[in-house]
Amino acid sequence: MFTARSLVNRIVRTQAFRTCTITKVSRTFVTATRKCQNQEKVEFPGAPRSYFTEKLEFIHSIDAIPTYRVMDKEGKVLVPEEEPNITEEFATKIYKDMVTLNTMDLILYEAQRQGRISFYMTNYGEEAIISCGAALDPSDVIFGQYREAGILLYRGFTLDEFMNQCYSNEKDHGKGRQMPVHYGSKSLNFQTISSPLATQIPHASGAAYALKRTGKKNCVMCFFGDGAASEGDFHAALNFAATMQCPVIFFCRNNGYAISTPALEQYKGDGIASRGIGYGIDTIRVDGNDVWAVYNVTKAARQLAVDEHRPVLIEALTYRVGHHSTSDDSSAYRSKKEVETWMRYDNPITRFRKWLHNKGWWNDEKEANYRVDIRKEILKSFSKAEKIHKPSLTELFSDVYDKPTPNLIAQQKELREIIQKYPANYPLADFKNGGEDL
Repeated sequence: MFTARSLVNRIVRTQAFRTCTITKVSRTFVTATRKCQNQEKVEFPGAPRSYFTEKLEFIHSIDAIPTYRVMDKEGKVLVPEEEPNITEEFATKIYKDMVTLNTMDLILYEAQRQGRISFYMTNYGEEAIISCGAALDPSDVIFGQYREAGILLYRGFTLDEFMNQCYSNEKDHGKGRQMPVHYGSKSLNFQTISSPLATQIPHASGAAYALKRTGKKNCVMCFFGDGAASEGDFHAALNFAATMQCPVIFFCRNNGYAISTPALEQYKGDGIASRGIGYGIDTIRVDGNDVWAVYNVTKAARQLAVDEHRPVLIEALTYRVGHHSTSDDSSAYRSKKEVETWMRYDNPITRFRKWLHNKGWWNDEKEANYRVDIRKEILKSFSKAEKIHKPSLTELFSDVYDKPTPNLIAQQKELREIIQKYPANYPLADFKNGGEDL
């Protein structure tokens, strides 16, 4: 049976660096610790864990951080004790949400290509992170980037809500002010996604610090990609969280590519996880295509964050099968054969389905029936959302400030005059109230 504490012991902490800062590249952390136990400790406040050495040696790298997994690619559990003790209903919900997300991605991606919505980003190859949602408490706060729709789905965001947001219609929670896939839900504790890269990371640290001060037994979980980890916001956020002991989990989806840059061209060193250790943060690397590995590390990380007020960095190694977005053509920087190989070699949905088959909780008949049924449901919501009016034009000006400013009043008046002068250029019938309330 899985226990959070057993996995906490696996998390790569900074203990090795508390006893020595100079190690040989070929030596393990344990060797380095033993080597320095009897050496004189430095007294400088900048590095109080360091020890003196008389050997001049520059450090180029340390031993690679291992990648935690539970299942192999055939869905076989490698160590029975690491398999979580869950119910059939719990496991099949996660799987159904993975399939739902995958089907919704296909439909909305094609809709964008047909010009029916303006933009879209798929989650192909990264569906296993849905299990993060299963490991968190519903009251934990989430800061997403743009591939966390599955966690919203797990928390109860409806198909209608997804479609309304992507169509920016009058039922969209964001009142049509956001690009598609920039979801948000106050009731589900999911902060609205914004386009600027990495801005949510320091926000997450600040929110976690605020939670800590309230005394609530909750944490913040922040998602971002390997490209975002190259931004300055990433470093500022981790340093703040470490020094202020914020209950925040940083989850990096290292999927091999930023929008058009391979990971090998983005950075040197041992991935993203090694940076967490540098900031004194509990860190672990996980197989991001393994549902139960992701679930286990998230659950253990939450325990550290909530019970001990310790920030955690999780680096999930996965592969982005789809284009970065509908504004990207990934064939310009990687071969189609590479993508096809990954789809066959390690598809997280296929791996989890094999695990369910092995447990006797799923079969081909259930698979076929569910895929047909969920596709019908998604298309029904899709068709309904497409017919709903856009928000009233007054929504362009409301909620910007507590009270309308002179500038906003003047802008609204100018828009009204332009529409009256050139009515044929504005499809007012598409908007709620036909623009008459402007």
